[in-house]
Amino acid sequence: MSGGSNDMPPSRSEIVQQIMAAKVGNGLRWTDVAEALETSKEWAAAACLGQMTMAAEQADAAVELFGLPAEASAVLQVPPSRGSLDQAVPSDPLIYRFYEVVSVYGTTLKELIHEEFGDGIMSAIDFRMNLEREPDPAGDRVRITMSGKFLPYRTY
Repeated sequence: MSGGSNDMPPSRSEIVQQIMAAKVGNGLRWTDVAEALETSKEWAAAACLGQMTMAAEQADAAVELFGLPAEASAVLQVPPSRGSLDQAVPSDPLIYRFYEVVSVYGTTLKELIHEEFGDGIMSAIDFRMNLEREPDPAGDRVRITMSGKFLPYRTY
């Protein structure tokens, strides 16, 4: 970690490891983190896992909440390399299921979006997500709502 003037600041992956250790060690939930960062639990989790750029106030709040070194604030404000996984096909079973959903239903979603909106994409930049528990007598379900701005392809 950094300590002298010639030391490098901690890397984003080191900061993520420290955040996760502090989250677990302090018994925090993502809703607690979201409250401290003044955002949604979904965005807070993505930011703390290294996928979003924090504003200065959010980065400073994260440093305080997780007991991070002061120089971590600057790192949390740098745009990350988003969507980078260790491998092309994820091996974590839960993450793989999302890959499976896109593999099975991706063409269906594409077809339905094109039918409803025209030729274009759903933005992952102008994007909102909400995750909730849905009680069900056969076993609780995971409800994920994703909302991305439609961006039409330009025709010239």
